[in-house]
This record gives sequence, structure tokens and C-alpha cells, in this order.
Amino acid sequence: MTSPRTGGSGAQPPEIDTSRPHPARMYDYFLGGKDNYEVDREAAERMIRAAPEVRAGVRANRGFMHRAVHHVVAQGGVRQILDVGTGLPTEPNVHQIAHAVAPDTRVVYVDNDPIVSAHSMALMSGTDTSVVLADLRDPRAILDHPEVRAVIDFGEPVALLLVAVVHFIAESEDPEGILATLRDALPTGSYLVLSHATGDVHDDRREDAAAVYNSATASLNLRSHGRILDFFGDFTLVEPGLVKVTGWRPEKAEVRDAPPIGIYGGVARKDG
Repeated sequence: MTSPRTGGSGAQPPEIDTSRPHPARMYDYFLGGKDNYEVDREAAERMIRAAPEVRAGVRANRGFMHRAVHHVVAQGGVRQILDVGTGLPTEPNVHQIAHAVAPDTRVVYVDNDPIVSAHSMALMSGTDTSVVLADLRDPRAILDHPEVRAVIDFGEPVALLLVAVVHFIAESEDPEGILATLRDALPTGSYLVLSHATGDVHDDRREDAAAVYNSATASLNLRSHGRILDFFGDFTLVEPGLVKVTGWRPEKAEVRDAPPIGIYGGVARKDG
């Protein structure tokens, strides 16, 4: 078994599948991380050949996440965050961004990859954050998980983060139903932070990019702006709405001149 590039060679738990690329480990590779396997690196390099802007895209997506988390905590007043599909920890992570504004913010990370769970648990040790191994495809299991219930009070506003994860849910897996279940569980004053890959920007490369994930543990489903908008339900989008992630409240003027990135992002509030 090939070990991830962490500097060690210890055997991994048997439930970790190293025979197929995993989106979270590929994402780590795109960001320059070392917590990935050869199968992930090979798939990631194929993705880079199909869509050379992918590295810039994942960095832009992280920037969107940082700004969105800061917004829901600083301007939205939220003190609870449920981050589903968190991926491998990359500093600054959600809890660090939130705690810089409000140290009492409670955070639960959720992912379906045992490697993500193991690394997150090790890095979060000693912090007031929790890590849960669960799958977005089973939203009820996430909402009812004892650790989630121990940390998150669903009687108070919650920020639900679905950053670059819903595009790994196929239409046959009912993404609208999954999102509706999660949205319905949130009280008034809660926020949904969501980003999603699209073929709108680089339509000519859509099939080649998506095909890279055919052998991965989850397919890549590129959706249109209108289809992604459906996932917010009746939540009210905050300005500037659902836009390319580089255009969501950029902190620097030069970001507005960034190359076209095929990821939309938005933040929406539950008003009633």
C-alpha cells in the first residue's frame, strides 16, 4: 500500500480506499498538499491537462470560503458552523477564520473520507471543534449524529457550509432532496454557504474535465447557474448573489481581473 506523502510510511486503516482517486485528496494535491496517494496525483494531473485553470480554481474557491465564513460570523452573528464535505485541513481552516472573529464559535467538520477524518481529528485535538465521519448523501444521519447534536444547537442560527461538495452528488442521488432536508433543519437566521463547479465558463472542456472523475469515488457533475441556484431554495441570497467565486466580495481590486474560474459561489440567509 502506498502511503500518503506525510513523511511517514505507517499502514493506513483498512477502510481507506487507495485503489481509486478521492476528490478530497485530489483537492489537496491541487492546493499543493501532501496528504494524497499516487492514484490521486495521477487523476489530478489528468484534470490539470483537461482544465489547466483547476489550480487557480481551487485557490479561488478557498478564498471564497474564507470571505464567506468571515461574513456569516462577523456580519451574520452566527456562532455555530456545520461544514459538510470539509476536505483535508488546510490553514487557515474554518474554525481558525471563525475564531479570529468570535472565539466562542462552535464548529463541526463532516466528511466521508477516513483519511480526512483521521487527519482532522489529529489536527483539531485540543480545540473546541468536532470531526464527524458521515456522507452528504445521507443528510439525516448527519443531522442526527450524536456528535453533531452535542455541538450544534438547532434552536439557534447555524451556518451550513457546502463548499465544493454538491457537485459530487449525481442527479440520480437527489441533490435537491438532500439540500431540502438540510435547509429545513436550520432555524431562521441561519446561512447556507455553497460553491459548485460549472460548465458555463469552459463549456468546450466540460466533458473532458468531468470524465477524469469517472474512476474516482464520486463523479463530477457540472451544473448551470440556474440549476445551482435551485439548491438555495427559498433562502435569500446576500449581495452579490450567486456569482463566480472570484467575484464574491473580493478583498483586492486585482481579484476582479482574475482569469475565468468555473465555480459559482453564494451565501444565503433563512429569513422565515
